[in-house]
Amino acid sequence: MPAIIPLSLYIHFPWCTSKCPYCDFNSYAKTAEPIPESDYIAALKQDLFNDLDKVQGRKLTSIFMGGGTPSLFSSTSIENLLDFIQQHIPFEKNIEITLEANPESLDYKKLVGYRAAGVNRISIGVQSFNGEQLKKLGRAHGHAQACAAISATQKAGFSNYNIDLMYGLPKQTVSEALNDLEEAMSFSPPHLSWYHLTLEPNTVFYTKPPKHLPSDNRLIEIEQTGREFLVDKNLERYEISAYARLGRMARHNYNYWEFGDYLGIGAGAHGKITDLTSGTVLRLWKLRTPKTYLNKEKNYMGGQKILTPEDLKLEFLMNSLRLTKGLNKQLFTERTGLEYAEIEPAIAALQEENLIHKSDERLQLTEQGLLFLDEILARFV
Repeated sequence: MPAIIPLSLYIHFPWCTSKCPYCDFNSYAKTAEPIPESDYIAALKQDLFNDLDKVQGRKLTSIFMGGGTPSLFSSTSIENLLDFIQQHIPFEKNIEITLEANPESLDYKKLVGYRAAGVNRISIGVQSFNGEQLKKLGRAHGHAQACAAISATQKAGFSNYNIDLMYGLPKQTVSEALNDLEEAMSFSPPHLSWYHLTLEPNTVFYTKPPKHLPSDNRLIEIEQTGREFLVDKNLERYEISAYARLGRMARHNYNYWEFGDYLGIGAGAHGKITDLTSGTVLRLWKLRTPKTYLNKEKNYMGGQKILTPEDLKLEFLMNSLRLTKGLNKQLFTERTGLEYAEIEPAIAALQEENLIHKSDERLQLTEQGLLFLDEILARFV
């Protein structure tokens, strides 16, 4: 029997004010018709109820409401949903409950309502403080709204929150990227996600890429300068694109990176669940579009797949090697059911190339290795 694996819950809200040209998430611009808020909350409840057999006596360590834009939903609906969840799955005493939000849909009153509902962490999608860059990214907010949203989050009593920022934007210089970081740090956030703009398939930017994206050399300079700046501001880089003050790491995301289990409810939501008796690991996903998900004749389930040993090996490494402290060798066996010896030959070769560091208990990428994660993962296929 495998060790008890931590359990989280991901809840997907698929609507946004508008669809950003770089976004490959399962999100849809809201129309003139109101979002069917009460119907969607009811569907989320039934979706969760259908998955209760997968809990297997565990408590929830974290809940993450993502999207889309969950902050388009009222605090009353969020409270209704969280109350239902707690009635059916016990919460760990120190559970982390995060709600993603975009600045244009946030205000002080709504944030106070979210906090009263049980939300204890807000993740704010700022992306940039530069008004021109926000226009190029298709964002629905401007500089003033971004600052107002962060200030309102603080005023509403959230001591735990995240600011999302991008770099590698069109024509962006090193100083411009640093300006974004400086403005973010003027709020002294406990957590910062800082990642570069990528052109994902099935996005507008993939077929019509923005002009004058920074060269690889400039990107490297931006990354190095930005990392040094953030470390100097007492933020620890604990994952490739995540920085936090002591005790403020994103616990929900950390569970992903350590290959923990999570239920996924909502349109297009994915989950990963281990059968604690057999050790079988399932990847599950729900019906993708809001229309099909809200069809009461359906049962919300889009499909499922049993992960093979090859899948398990690659998925564990793909997640855990993102952590700057690397992976725990014992955890590899606990979470995959595989022996560490199965990856030892590839590890030895990477160690010789100074891409990975190995100790008795852990494996971690070197500074050089962190730049080439995709190429390193290919060695294990």
